[in-house]
Amino acid sequence: MRFWLSVWGLVWTVAGTVGFALAGHPGWALACGVLFLVVVTDLVFVVRHIRQGPHYQPGRDVPPYEPPADRR
Repeated sequence: MRFWLSVWGLVWTVAGTVGFALAGHPGWALACGVLFLVVVTDLVFVVRHIRQGPHYQPGRDVPPYEPPADRR
């Protein structure tokens, strides 16, 4: 779901940047451009985590690891 929300944000930030730039509002275009960079960064992390695949998560029946013995 986070992937699709990032794609949706990507579409809106591009549209906002282009729209405000064409309308002559450089401040708002800059704000949308900065938000675009944030959305792209988030999308890169989401895709990276998707490509890594699932990670092993032990259940409640798996006891915690014993702390290492103090070897002094």
